[in-house]
Amino acid sequence: MSVLQKPIITEKATADSELKNTYWFEVDVKSNKIQIKEAVEAAYGVTVDSVRTMNVYPKVKSRFTKTGVISGRKKFTKKAIIKVTDGDVIDLYSNL
Repeated sequence: MSVLQKPIITEKATADSELKNTYWFEVDVKSNKIQIKEAVEAAYGVTVDSVRTMNVYPKVKSRFTKTGVISGRKKFTKKAIIKVTDGDVIDLYSNL
């Protein structure tokens, strides 16, 4: 089980990384804050100050077509906001 699935790179997440030294990740749904902290420290070699998590519940979407109503939903995800100590930096753009 991989705890860190992918970094979240949006305008808001990039601004937070530059100003507040925090980084956003999409993590496994069953992981807790301690597992997330250990995974980030092992993967990037930084010291983590705090971890905040949020559950993103799926949205139900439906659309009307010629054959009828098609409905579906997105997947359940979990986000983590990692605050790193001053002086430590995670370079998310090196692998792109």
